[in-house]
Parts: sequence; structure tokens; C-alpha cells
Amino acid sequence: MSYTALYRKFRPNDFEGVKGQEHITSTLKNQINAQRIGHAYLFCGTRGTGKTSVAKIFARAVNCMNPVNGNPCNECEVCRSINAGVSMNVIEIDAASNNGVENIRQIVDEVKYSPTEGKYKVYIIDEVHMLSIGAFNALLKTLEEPPSYVIFILATTEVHKIPITILSRCQRYDFKRINVETIAARMRELCDIENMAAQDKALKYIAKAADGSMRDALSLLDQCSAFYMDKELTYENVLEVLGAVDMEVFSRILNSVMAGDTVSCIHQLDEIVMVGRDLSQFVSDFVWYLRNLMLISTSENAEEIVDASAERLEAMKKEAAMISIDTLMRYIRIFSELISQLKYASQKRVLIEVALIKLTRPAMEKSYDSIIQRLDELERKIESGEININLPDKNQVKQEKSDVQPVQQNPKRQPAIPEEVKEAAANWGRLMGRMSSADRAYLRDCKVSAGNDNKLYLVFQNEINYTRFINRDKAQEREEQIEEMLGEATGKAIEVEIKLLKQEEHYHDQFTEVKNAINMDIEEEDF
Repeated sequence: MSYTALYRKFRPNDFEGVKGQEHITSTLKNQINAQRIGHAYLFCGTRGTGKTSVAKIFARAVNCMNPVNGNPCNECEVCRSINAGVSMNVIEIDAASNNGVENIRQIVDEVKYSPTEGKYKVYIIDEVHMLSIGAFNALLKTLEEPPSYVIFILATTEVHKIPITILSRCQRYDFKRINVETIAARMRELCDIENMAAQDKALKYIAKAADGSMRDALSLLDQCSAFYMDKELTYENVLEVLGAVDMEVFSRILNSVMAGDTVSCIHQLDEIVMVGRDLSQFVSDFVWYLRNLMLISTSENAEEIVDASAERLEAMKKEAAMISIDTLMRYIRIFSELISQLKYASQKRVLIEVALIKLTRPAMEKSYDSIIQRLDELERKIESGEININLPDKNQVKQEKSDVQPVQQNPKRQPAIPEEVKEAAANWGRLMGRMSSADRAYLRDCKVSAGNDNKLYLVFQNEINYTRFINRDKAQEREEQIEEMLGEATGKAIEVEIKLLKQEEHYHDQFTEVKNAINMDIEEEDF
């Protein structure tokens, strides 16, 4: 007996068997139960999400002699003939190979005849976006006013290619990508039925690789189980068959990148190539790994959104703490651009090597995020002592000071009045020019307010930028620096306070934003 692929063998027979599309199946069942069936439906969504399966279930349900809560019974004569593919009432058309005007005119001629059995003639046109303009025009009139016993179900993966005149005559249903948990649970169910041993971790990886498509997931499961026939399907087996790379490899590469070790990155890529891993898959998975690190950096409950073991998650948290969000976003940008370049590249390895060199050598790029990374690295090297700044000898400085007549330093300034504090807040954009480029980058989402207590408030809404700006909780030092800068610019003593808004707080509930600048004499420096 010939083997039947899993996705064909376990195609759902009723609406309950369609996973991840409850928002559509519930609506269609309600229409059938209430006898409010439309004449034209448009099913759109990515491949393998159940469009054709739902269309066939719907075609049986509207013709079934003994429907059960909106579902076909799959036992009556009508259901059996439709399932066997011999019913004259359900006509499936592949628009990819039948896309001409003459094909549609044939349908227009056929709809004149009422069904030989059941209540409705159902036309399922798959990949309908492939129809020519002439074919769409030929279908238009019939689609608008079909006989009462005709239903059209149009299915497409590219809804943007369908003319608006067709769209406006259909009930549109968007099929979602199916989440990893739903796909993995379905595969576990089928493995139990087929007596197939498989690790949960292996099934989860297949589900993630399927990218929201149940059909792709079952095809990959078929492929992996065939390679390791009569053996337990392990996570390592799946990586071997799909040409994928383990997360430990991504961690090692990332550490080499952060260390600026280009040679190590190239050697590790060479190992990936030598064991036969798929390079496009490697790049795609590395982007996903970086995405997880970014979510860990910006979320307090990373375990709820990042699919990883407790040990792996803890290791990723340590990595995320070592790298800034701006640098992570730069890495993601470079490798995301690389994904599209690899599609048509004959030398994929070379392109990946160039990308790795860009990651380890940010000086090669002049983009904003690469400059921020270079500044971060410079600060880290200065703090760690890798870069030694030669300062004059303390004794020499004391001697020089003793030879110079004392002058008054930091003269005492008069406290600013409320109007002067408001003026400083209104001119904050100009005052920021006195700060370093790194400080200005961290202040880009900061708002300035003149409080009723005669203080100037710097209000952050981004916790990461706030933490970096105050330099590890040295808020008081930062406030004193800004107060000195304001004093030099305005000649007045202005008290500054740096604040971070909590998640539940709103800026306008507590602070007043100064919008209209008032004329004020401010000394500007050339940079």
C-alpha cells in the first residue's frame, strides 16, 4: 500500500479539526446554523494555514443531509461523494494553471444548471490572484449576481493582487499564522496516533521552522521521521536533517562579535559550513536569537515571550546585560538585510563573512547605531583600563597651581525665578548642544518640564536610556553637571531633577510640557 503524507492523511474533516483559525470556523458554523450563507467568500492568508481545508469542509457542510452543529456528518451520500472527489456539486479549480478568460467563461456557462444533488454548487478557486485581468472581468458579473444555489470560495496567498471590484463582492476571511504551541500540540497528537517517538524539544523546533504553517510542519515532521525511521526523533536529529544550528553556537558567535574577534567568527562559520548546515537557515535563526536577546533586554517577564529552557534563558539574560539595545538593533538590521541578499547569491558564505566583519568592526559603517556602538565600546575600554588616558602628575599640578594667583572659581549665582526656569526649559533643544553626542542620543526621548517647585525636570520614558544616562544610578552627579551647564549658559542657578516615569504613569498627568519658547540670552559654543 502506498504511503500517504501526514498532511494529507490527517486533513481535518470538520471545523473543530482546523487548528488556530477559530475566529473563522466559528463564524462559518454560525452562518450555516442560521441559514445565512453568503454567495462569495475570499479566504486569504499564508500557505498551509487551512484555507483549502476550510473551503472543502464548508462545501460539505452546506450540502450535508444531516449536519451536526454546522459541521458535515461525513457519512451521508452527499458527504461521501464530495470526500471521494466525484461530486458534480463541488468544483475545485487551480487558477495557477487555469487562469484564462475561456476557463472562467466555462464556469459562467455551468452555473446556469442547478445542482444534481444537495442544495448548492460550490466553486473553489485556489490561488485566485493568478487569474488574468480578462478572467477577473469575465467572473465579475457572475460573482455579483450568481444564482441562489451557487457559492464561490476564492483562496489566495496574495490578496493585494486581487482587483478591488472582486474584493468588494466577497466576504473576506483572513487566516492567521498558527502559533508554535498549537502546531507542536497537533504534531504531538499525530505522533501518538502513529506510534512515533519524538522529543517535545524536537517538535517545538519543527513548529518554529514551519513559520506558522501547519502543512509545512507536518511535511518537515515527515521528512525528519523518514530519515530516522523507527528511532526516537531528537532535537539533534532535527537540526541534522534541517541543516540548522544549535543555540550554543549562536552564543559563541555573539561573544566573539562583542569581543571584536573577527578571526574567531570566521573560524566558527567555517565549522558550520564543514558540518553541512544550511547558511540561509543559520542567518534566519541568528536573527531570531538576537530578537530574543532584544526582548530580554526590554522586558521584565522574558520567560513569557522567549521560548527557551530555564538554563538557556539565564545565560541569555547575562548576554543581554552585556550588550546595549542600540548595538543589538544594529546586529539585527545587518543580518535582516543579509537574508534578502542570500536569496539570489551564488557565494552565500562570502556575504555572511562580510556581515560578521561589519558586526565586529563598527567603524566600517557611518550609520547612527554603529556610532553609538563605537561610543559604548570606547566608554567600556576607558572604564576597564584598556585605554590609558595620560593625565599630568598630581604633584606637578599642585606646583603649577601654587604658582598661579588664585581666581574665583564657580561664582555663586542668583537663583533663577520661575519665568527663567520656564525659559531654560523652552530653550532646552539649544542647550543640549553643549552635551556630548552620546548624552544627546540617550536624551532623544526625554521631555523637559518646569515644575511649580521652581525645578527643571528631565523626564525619561525609556528605562534603558535613563539608566545609561545617569551612568549606573549616579543621578545626583548628573544633575549637578546639568545644573553647572545651565548656570554657564544662563548665569542663573537652576535646580535640576532627573525622573523616570513608571509604566502606569503618564507624562501629562504630572508635568507641563513647555511648547512656546521665550526670548532669552543664551551663550552658544561652536562645535
